[in-house]
Amino acid sequence: MQPPLSCVIFDIDGTIAKTNELIFASFNHVISRHLGRAMSPREIVKLFGPPEEGALSALFGVDRAGALMDELCDFYQARHEAMASLHTGIDRVLEFLKERDVPLAVFTGKGTRTTRITLESLGLSSFFDCVVTGNDVLKHKPHPEGILKVLERLDAAPERTLMVGDSPADIAASRAAGVRIASVLWDSYDPETVLASNPECVFYTVGEMERWLRARIQ
Repeated sequence: MQPPLSCVIFDIDGTIAKTNELIFASFNHVISRHLGRAMSPREIVKLFGPPEEGALSALFGVDRAGALMDELCDFYQARHEAMASLHTGIDRVLEFLKERDVPLAVFTGKGTRTTRITLESLGLSSFFDCVVTGNDVLKHKPHPEGILKVLERLDAAPERTLMVGDSPADIAASRAAGVRIASVLWDSYDPETVLASNPECVFYTVGEMERWLRARIQ
């Protein structure tokens, strides 16, 4: 029998927040202005791993990445209210976990700037005891460095910690860190590969995840 959960780590994009459309639009805002074309969501996803600065460096070179990151973030913030939202019911899940004094963390591949914009815009900043972004690690998902940083900062036991994410990289990072994994498919951009990775548990709706958590946290 598995021990009860005492820490929960959340991914952001596709997990707690509906931000994929905004991310793709933000990249294409910069790409269309400076390359004269647009990229498909699949092409943009292939750039993921490092935070946004890494993707921009790959497209435009390191020297231009800083200024273009400013441009991307300006667009991202200006369009956030219109193009991004919480997944329905996530606020209720976070409130339940905070009521039970469960330490909460974020581990995301997003950079620090876009992470801060999303958490503040959606009113989530106060929920999380620890936030680790793609700018805080040297090795990105699927490497476990970010999860290990959370465990150290919160003094959390891996066997009692759950990572909630929507990607195969979340599964791989969780397994390498020795934490439990809940894969959510309500907004995943690669659900087939997630399922093929045999996660510990899979949720298709926020309500399913909420019921599962309530049964495992006293």
